Amino acid sequence: MSVELVQIDAFTDTPFCGNPAAVCFLSEKLDPGWMQHVAAEMRLSETAFVHCRADGAFDLRWFTPIAEVDLCGHATLASAHALWESRRLEPNREARFHTRSGVLTAWKREEWIEMDFPAQPVVSVEPPFELAEALGVRPIYVGKNRTDYLVELGSEREVRQATPNFQRLGELSMRGVMVTAVASGRYDFVSRFFAPRVGVSEDPVTGSAHCCLGPFWRGRLGRDTLTGFQASARGGIVRVRVDGGRVRLSGQAVTVMRADLLC
Repeated sequence: MSVELVQIDAFTDTPFCGNPAAVCFLSEKLDPGWMQHVAAEMRLSETAFVHCRADGAFDLRWFTPIAEVDLCGHATLASAHALWESRRLEPNREARFHTRSGVLTAWKREEWIEMDFPAQPVVSVEPPFELAEALGVRPIYVGKNRTDYLVELGSEREVRQATPNFQRLGELSMRGVMVTAVASGRYDFVSRFFAPRVGVSEDPVTGSAHCCLGPFWRGRLGRDTLTGFQASARGGIVRVRVDGGRVRLSGQAVTVMRADLLC
């Protein structure tokens, strides 16, 4: 068996920046256990598996090195980019994905790709003591949605300098933790995202987190359209537009590798 695979850096226009994702094109539906083995082999934060449906839409699944996840922004961006680049889908056609988070769509907007995702707002919570201790920070606000904690800090500098204890964070009963603050430069806000519980100590750029960060910073800054910078070592830019219960996420992508899986 041979399966085509491409590796794409998402939420960037520069190779070796942004968030790398592997995209596998499947000619038939394969066993999820095999997909998990491939994701473990790739050792990226997510590997996406794309299968064309009879109606011209696509089934899309995402796997970290140790678990399947319900929602992934950067690997969806990478999948759409790969479909258009390979001409499996014409650039003027919408990419339509059936996923564990419902139907997600993407459009090519010149050099950017815009995706339509469900908003994932947080509610304020009393944080567990071990959260701040594991992050090594002093939160000014803590919120929680279905999958993640959001921790607001007092400055961009605090976000950039945070040095979490990943073992302690991995003991929390949530997928991940985002830390965020208003930006001091040309962006509206900065963030970082940690998810050691699903095998990703720090994710370089997290689209799904911006489904939460968008509504949060809309409430703080009073604007529907925002630009976030994820301040990981690789870094990446996410444009966000909040539209009711949906969030439009926009980013760029660049292909860095093509290969064939032989087993």
